[in-house]
Order: sequence, then C-alpha cells, then structure tokens
Amino acid sequence: WKRVTGVQTCALPIYLRLRGHRLLGVTTMGSDIPDVIAELCAELGTPGPSRETARIATDKTQMKLRFRERGIPIPWFEEIDRVERLREIVAERGLPLVVKPIDRSGSRGVFLLEPGCDLEELFARSLAFSRAGRCLVEEYLPGPQISTETILSGGIGVTPGFADRNYELLDRFRPQFMENGGWVPSALTPAERREVEALVVRASLALGVTDGVTKGDVVWTPDGPKMIEMAARLSGGDFCESLVPLGTGINYVETAIRIAIGEQPDLSALVPTRDRCVANRYFFADPGRLVRVEGVDAIRGEPWLVKLVLRYGPGDVIPPTTSHAERAGVFIVVGDDRAEVQARIDRVYQAVRFVVE
Repeated sequence: WKRVTGVQTCALPIYLRLRGHRLLGVTTMGSDIPDVIAELCAELGTPGPSRETARIATDKTQMKLRFRERGIPIPWFEEIDRVERLREIVAERGLPLVVKPIDRSGSRGVFLLEPGCDLEELFARSLAFSRAGRCLVEEYLPGPQISTETILSGGIGVTPGFADRNYELLDRFRPQFMENGGWVPSALTPAERREVEALVVRASLALGVTDGVTKGDVVWTPDGPKMIEMAARLSGGDFCESLVPLGTGINYVETAIRIAIGEQPDLSALVPTRDRCVANRYFFADPGRLVRVEGVDAIRGEPWLVKLVLRYGPGDVIPPTTSHAERAGVFIVVGDDRAEVQARIDRVYQAVRFVVE
C-alpha cells in the first residue's frame, strides 16, 4: 500500500473484491482520494479512474478550467494567492462571492464573502485549509442546490442519485457554508431534473470518466443548472447507501462495485421501484465537554426513524464546528411526503439534547 500510494496506513473506506487470492477491483465511498484509487488501479491493472482524471478531480481550479474548456456552465472563478487580489476582485465584481481551498471537501474552508466581512481573515482561514496552499474565489450562485450521483458505463451515464441539499442552518454558521442533510425525492420538476442529469453526464465525460461513478454538486439558476464541482467517487453522508435506496429502491453502490471489478453493469436496472420521501439531518452540538445526551431512548424506537448515530459520548470534548468532520451525529427519517418527514425531523430535534459544559 505505502509503496504504491505513499500513504502510511490503509485505514480508509476502500472496498476490495477478492476471488481466491486475486484482487479484482478497488473503489471508495465518501473519501476524496481518487489519486490513491488511480494509483492502486494502475498498479494492480484493475478498472478505475485514470491519473489524469484524479488530478483534475482533486484540484478545483483545474476542474473548472476543464469544465470551461468543454462548455460546461459554471460560475465565474479565479484562483488567488494574495488578499490584495481578492480586494481587487471585490471592487470589480462586488459581493457576495465564495472563497474556498482548491483541494478540500466537507465544507472545509468554504466561506461566503458578504458586505462587512473581514476579507483578510476569511482568505487566510480558507488558505490554511488547503494542503497545496492555494484557494480560489468564485461567483455566488443563489438557488436550489442538488447532489447527484452518476453511474457511467461505456460513456453512457445514468443518474440514480438525485437529492436536494439542505442549507437551513446557513445563518447559524455563516460565513461558513454548512449543509444540514438532504431530501429525496428532489423538488425539481421532471423537466428540470432531466436538464441536471444531462449536465452531470457531460461534466463526468469532461473529467474523463467513461466507466465508473461521479458525484456532482449543481445549482439550479434562472439560466438553468450550473456545475459547482464534481468528485470522482461514491458519496458519503448517507446519500448513496441510505437516502437513494430507501427512497427509490436502487442500489447503485453494487453497480459501482461491479464496474470496478470489470463487469458489465445493467444500466437499465437503475430504475426506481418505489417513491418514498427520505431525509437525513445532522446534529451540531456546542463545543465543550459532553456531559450526556438526553432523549435518544425516547425517540429511537420510532418505526420511521431509520438511523440515529451519535459521534460523541459522555466525557468527550466536542470541538468547534469548522467542517462536517466535527458534526455530532446524524439521523434518517422516512415518510409519505415532505410535510410528514419534516414533522418527524422536528420531533427528533426536539427530543435529542446535548448537555455540554
């Protein structure tokens, strides 16, 4: 492992398929490491993302340059290396804007720049998150945000993963962008969904993914859908393994694994077999030493509560929330429609209380 990838440990969510003593394939879920997967696949001779795809997928500047080159609609952007240039851009374009590291995920270092904000501080904080010491500024696109997951085989793409992203806690965490879960099915119309699906397939091919999976972040604007970014992997955050299977009956994690071991997938099988409303939400606790969590036993037995997982236990020190890595837990609820699911989300939040000192 270390010889091939330079990584000291293999304690990463990587899925290996073995037949006897022969490795058939490797893929990952929820970890933004296409460079590691590409090196392993090249070394082992198994299907997977190319080194070029991995390079572009882990560098947001290079990704946006490729999208622009291929005619994929994206927000205006520019890589910056000094706060003086950021001030010039603000004077030229105005606010709001978004600043982010070029090589991180999970909302790390992604800040909304608004009138009255401290540009120098937010630029420095964003830059500090970047492993490469690089960040970019881009146009802020208001509008519904959508998470997608596309399965590709032979250059043909199907997008069974389709969820609305929930940003109801934006005011609590601003200027940090912090998502608070998602909704399945999406509130977009069928026609709007088809436009998004066509876009993410084009974006996947622009990244060089013809056989595999991509995770897209899309904003629906008055001019139609625009790509924010795309990852060359399966998603984390309960999306591919819980929200979509619970809502649609589709298990495309299995399909992604089949592609990774060189099997020909049946894309026609990625058709919903049910239509159920599903949502996941996160717990964000105040920083400090956790004394106890109240109300879990009272709510855990509800049949509509599919999952409730807490990250911290009594005595643990909860750090300040700077990314999704610090969230205190997650839960998933199901129901017949959004109104019913929202009522159940509210019940969980009312029942569960983190007591912190």
